[in-house]
Amino acid sequence: MDYLGRLQQARRIVVKVGTSTLTHASGKLNLNRMEQLVRQLADLQNQGKEVVLVTSGAVGAGLGRLGLNERPSSIIERQAMAAIGQGLLMQVYEKLFSEYGPIVAQVLLTRNDISDRKRYLNARNTILALLQYRAIPIINENDTVATEELKIGENDALSALVAGLIEADLLILLSDVDGLFTADPRKDHSATLIPVVVEIDQHIRAMAGGAGSSWGTGGMVTKIEAAQMATAAGTSMVLMNGNEPSRIQRIFNGEPVGTAFLSSHNVVSSRKRWIAYGPQVNGAVVVDAGAERALLRQGKSLLPSGISELHGEFEEGDMIQVVNSEGMELGRGLTNYGMEHLQKIMGKKSIEIEMILGFKTADEVIHRDNLVITALN
Repeated sequence: MDYLGRLQQARRIVVKVGTSTLTHASGKLNLNRMEQLVRQLADLQNQGKEVVLVTSGAVGAGLGRLGLNERPSSIIERQAMAAIGQGLLMQVYEKLFSEYGPIVAQVLLTRNDISDRKRYLNARNTILALLQYRAIPIINENDTVATEELKIGENDALSALVAGLIEADLLILLSDVDGLFTADPRKDHSATLIPVVVEIDQHIRAMAGGAGSSWGTGGMVTKIEAAQMATAAGTSMVLMNGNEPSRIQRIFNGEPVGTAFLSSHNVVSSRKRWIAYGPQVNGAVVVDAGAERALLRQGKSLLPSGISELHGEFEEGDMIQVVNSEGMELGRGLTNYGMEHLQKIMGKKSIEIEMILGFKTADEVIHRDNLVITALN
C-alpha cells in the first residue's frame, strides 16, 4: 500500500491545532475557522474514526477577551491569560460540537502527568475510556499552573506524546505553514514542499527553521521533534496548513496534503517512549568514546567505567542525559545511582562499586532496559 493509502486507513486520529490557526491577528478567536475544524472532526467521527483534539489557544483567547494586543512576557501573566481564556475556549468548542452531535470532554495535562509513570498510565486509560464512549477528548496543557512548560512548541510535543500514549494511527498538525520545505519559503522562493518523509535524519532536521508567527508558540524545529516522537511510537504524522481545516478530509480521500512523516518500522515500546519523552531530565553524564560505541553500536548498558564527567543535580531513579565529549546527546535513562555516589564510582569498574560505596545497587549506572538511545545515526 502506498503512503497515501496508509494515511487514508487511519482509524485513531489526533489533531493538533495551534494558536495561530485558532486566532486572528488581534488575538481574538477565529470562530469561522474553529467552526470549520469542528465540522471536519465531527464528520471524521461519523465515518467511524476515533478523534482526539489537542488544542492551543487558551492564552490567546484570554488576551482577546481582555482586549490586549501583545502576548505578555512573564509566566505569571500568561498563566492569568490562560485562566481567563481556557473557559472561553471550551465554551466555544462545546457550543460548536453540540451543533454537529459529538460529546466533548476537557482534559488538562501538565508535565508532571507525563513524568510520573502512574499518572501517565491513568491519563492513557481516561482518554481511551472517553473514546469508548464516543466522546472527543479536547486536550490542552494546563497553562494556568504550568511554569517551565509554557515554552516554545510545547503543544507540538504534547500532541506527539498523546498520539504515542493512546497508540494513534495518525497525528495531524495544523499550523501556519504548508509543510516541510527544502528551505524557508519566506526567504527562499525556490524552496519546494517535501510531500513525504520516510526517515527523520540530520538532513531533515537541518531544514527546520526558527519560531513562526508572534501568536503561535511553535516553530519548525518543534514540529520535526514531534514527528520524530510520533513516528517512533508507530504513528504517522501529517504537517499541513490549518487556514483551511476542510482540507483535512483530503487526507482520507487519499490525496496528498502537506508533508507526511511515515511511522517507523522499528517502533519503540510504550515504556521506552515514556523514558525518552516523559520524565524531566535532572542532569547529565559525559561518556568516553568506548562507552559511546558500546551504547550506540552494541546496545549495552552504561557502566561507571565509561563516565568521565557529571553535570547537574540528580538522585537515584532520576532521568539523566548521556552525552559524548562533544556535548551531543546519545540517549537518556533512569540512573541507579545519585550524583553523590556516582562522583565516587565514575571511571571505576563495576566490581569496585561495593568496596567504594559500601553497597551496590546494580553493576550498571543505567541498565539497557531503562536506557533510550536518542542520537540520530
